[in-house]
Amino acid sequence: MQKASQYVGKRKVMTKSNQISRSSCPVSCALDILGDKWTLLVVRDLIFFRKRYFGDFQNSPEKIATNILSDRLKKLEEGHILLRRRDPANARKVIYMPTEKCLDLVPPIMELLRWGAKYVPESDAHENLVQQFEQDPMKFMAEIRQSLRKENEANKE
Repeated sequence: MQKASQYVGKRKVMTKSNQISRSSCPVSCALDILGDKWTLLVVRDLIFFRKRYFGDFQNSPEKIATNILSDRLKKLEEGHILLRRRDPANARKVIYMPTEKCLDLVPPIMELLRWGAKYVPESDAHENLVQQFEQDPMKFMAEIRQSLRKENEANKE
């Protein structure tokens, strides 16, 4: 699908050639990229469960269909939220790695986790994660960033 650019105010907005951008609002723009269940679950799995291979994502409890998973991985790659690389340990496999842009999604995903634990009683509360985040959000973020950066360095080609 061909992309076209359009100006909204002073801001250049990329749109599909047959689609006009709904809004230049940052929330709306973020939702254009992240606004469905499957995309956020893939990001969650990348960051918190360190899933790196297609099969890993498929084995999540939510049981994402392969066509939807392929689409979301491609969309996240196009949005520079994840990197798709050949696995240095096995060149026949593809490995997905979070980018800095992905790591910037940790706070909103943590807030969704906290919200779900509070208002959806049947959800898995992930109390340890929530507790660590609430005690010192900056330290929590720094530790996640540091460990994911180390992992990214180890998986560079």
